[in-house]
Amino acid sequence: MAIKFLQDMVYQLRSAFGTPVGMIDESGIIISYDNTIEIEKHLDEIMHLCAENHRPVTFMGYTFLGYTQRGKLEFIAFTKGEDEQAKKNCEILAVSIGGIKQCYDDKYDKTNFIKNVILDNILPGDVLIKSKELHLPFEQYRVCLLTRTEQKGDNNAYEIIQNLFPDKGKDFVINIDENNVVLIKEVKENISPEELEKIAQNIVDTLNAEAMIKVNVGIGSVVENIRDLARSYKEAQVSLEVGKVFDTEKVIIRYGNLGIARLIYQLPTTLCNLFLKEVFQKESLDSLDQETIYTIQKFFENNLNVSETSRQLYVHRNTLVYRLDKVQKQTGLDLRIFDHAIVFKVAMMVKKYLESNPIKM
Repeated sequence: MAIKFLQDMVYQLRSAFGTPVGMIDESGIIISYDNTIEIEKHLDEIMHLCAENHRPVTFMGYTFLGYTQRGKLEFIAFTKGEDEQAKKNCEILAVSIGGIKQCYDDKYDKTNFIKNVILDNILPGDVLIKSKELHLPFEQYRVCLLTRTEQKGDNNAYEIIQNLFPDKGKDFVINIDENNVVLIKEVKENISPEELEKIAQNIVDTLNAEAMIKVNVGIGSVVENIRDLARSYKEAQVSLEVGKVFDTEKVIIRYGNLGIARLIYQLPTTLCNLFLKEVFQKESLDSLDQETIYTIQKFFENNLNVSETSRQLYVHRNTLVYRLDKVQKQTGLDLRIFDHAIVFKVAMMVKKYLESNPIKM
């Protein structure tokens, strides 16, 4: 919050009360138009007293009252005097400053601005102007990481992530709703996918260790300016939605790693059903038993290598060949042929997508 604005506010409140008043901000800066030498000498003691007490405290001829939000000391209001009137004045002062500060922060706070950007609540043409007003670098590499909790009401996630990334000048932690917390992280230009996933893994591990909260993290693309953060946020959302369908075992999903799953997720269901009918003209995928499906998955994992797949399945090579021949008879696709394998792999993903009950027509 701008010091000049606070100074003007304290001056006006001093005139209204007709007595020396002031405030101490969260970093220990004293804002007052009166002599505060004694307060400066005992600043640490005063801040400790106010952090421990939620009621007015008297000290060296002054009354102090700490103003807290979400358990964090935002500022300390103080007035001259130790009588009941001074305590009442201090309470009114704290409420007044708190209310004005909240209105100011809503309008000028950087985190609130970033939240409006990612939610498309601000016109694209105004983003550059607003970022200059807030002295926020417009051209800077940043990325969006969306953390989604499995259970509703896990409010601890927001506070824990805030503590993980305390640099509010560069990193922004935004509470979207009771399930979703966004981290806008400033990064270097050439940051690797592995480094991004390491940041996400740190979030997952910390939430699990400190609060036993299970989460999934979606990672958007690294963008060059503030305006494009909305795109990175949407990509992080898509990552979680696509991952919920195709990569249920993964807790960290990166948009750039979605591959063909992203394309399938955007297809209408009517087109998907038509594709399956055209591919499986003989029998459908449902005709294949679980053992066969598992064999096919292992075959794909081993890059269509018959020898390696048979070794991992603990079966004879001829047994695996027999199973693949059986699949060819049922579906008309020889999975040992690369083109056929691609078609079958896509078909399996399309079927999984349809089983997730999408509502697209």
